[in-house]
Amino acid sequence: MKHAFYLLLLLTLSAQAQHKKYVKPSDPEVQKKLREWQDMKFGLFMHWGTYSQWGVVESWSICPEDEDWTQRKGPHANNYFEYVKAYENLQTKFNPVKFAPEKWAAAAKAAGMQYMIFTTKHHDGFSMFDTKESDYKITDSKTPFSSNPRSNITKEVFNAFRDGGFSVGAYFSKPDWHNDNYWWPYFPPKDRNVNYDPVKYPDRWNAFKSFTYNQIKELMSEYGKVDILWLDGGWVRPLSTVDTTVEWQRGIKTDQDIDMKRIAGMAREHQPGLLIVDRTVTGEYENYTTPEQEVPHELLPYPWESCITMGNSWSFVPGDDYKSAQKIVQMLIRVVARGGNLLLNIGPGPDGDWDPVAYNRLQQIGEWMKTNGVAIHGTRPLAPYESGDVYFTQSGDAKNKYAFWLSENETVALPDEVTIKNFAAPVKSKISLLGSGAQLKWRTDNGNTVIRIPSAVKSKWKGNYAATFHIRN
Repeated sequence: MKHAFYLLLLLTLSAQAQHKKYVKPSDPEVQKKLREWQDMKFGLFMHWGTYSQWGVVESWSICPEDEDWTQRKGPHANNYFEYVKAYENLQTKFNPVKFAPEKWAAAAKAAGMQYMIFTTKHHDGFSMFDTKESDYKITDSKTPFSSNPRSNITKEVFNAFRDGGFSVGAYFSKPDWHNDNYWWPYFPPKDRNVNYDPVKYPDRWNAFKSFTYNQIKELMSEYGKVDILWLDGGWVRPLSTVDTTVEWQRGIKTDQDIDMKRIAGMAREHQPGLLIVDRTVTGEYENYTTPEQEVPHELLPYPWESCITMGNSWSFVPGDDYKSAQKIVQMLIRVVARGGNLLLNIGPGPDGDWDPVAYNRLQQIGEWMKTNGVAIHGTRPLAPYESGDVYFTQSGDAKNKYAFWLSENETVALPDEVTIKNFAAPVKSKISLLGSGAQLKWRTDNGNTVIRIPSAVKSKWKGNYAATFHIRN
């Protein structure tokens, strides 16, 4: 296995070069929570706000940058200020009367998901909780849904998922484009960043810091047990932490320090052991990293989570193109084999429910997880991690090893023999196919493991997306 050792060494050195500043939490309660989170493997993300009313990208269309994801559409698209006014007026139309978070929790649990992150506030500043710091919120009288007994959407979502046995996370945007102390109306906004110099106007910046602190305090103290504080908007950061080798960070020219030490201290007073994810701001407040819309190609030496959309968009878009269950399951396998978690996003619509396709996908994933989830939850990476279309995991005590044989087609058609290259099963191992109950004959051949699949097993066993071989010492 020397080849595997040197491969692991190279992959580890490469990953360390990309993320040298990862700091392992020193708090034992945070360490424990982090280990528990790493065992969960599969979570649900939900981007939801007034933007779903138009079916447009979340928040970004009011950002005055010329990027693919900031393009404006509709009757006000040609006038930025008219567009922003119309966008903010969506508050007066937002009435998701089909909102039933228990339905989401049940579907997610059946799919094998074990934690959930919900957008309490995105960059546009609209709060999906009953904040006392702003009237731009779901519970304000200008919002039609405010008269609904379940109008405090964040509280309802958290309660429903906690009742379903989930760990609960609060997504919170550090920038707030609606707040006058971030985008000061005296100046027009130039880009995603604060539109004035915080050093030149310290009172205004301090007011924004207090606003941010107070909103996070509300979430940490008034909404029950919260396991994860997931902070987005990485351009709000101390200028000293900017990494100029990262293209989007080169546009950060001002110090936007919101005093994360104070925020984290307060948050953990209310929520001991809280995981904090200050995205892209490497250091003690980024307890795990969050590669977006991608699966790392290597084993990473620190905790991580790929956040990926089920459709093409983070927020609800009518007729979105949803990924197949086969693609999602195989993506989950790759993520877990490389030591990470998968956070899969579904955007609720303006009526308060998901697209029926999303429920269908979760049901299909759940059917696969019923048989194969034991090889996903609570597992660890296993060298050589992957070999062709085969991916590996193992139980925490290393007594149970798993090899996922990925299918090119939705329905798995097992051959007479499956050869797992560059992997020699331990001598005297017992190998079975999950879901079949049958123990299989096998042999080693030049460092490869060759598993024989009898015709009786092939005729009775039915499976989709990937077959999982259980290797017991």
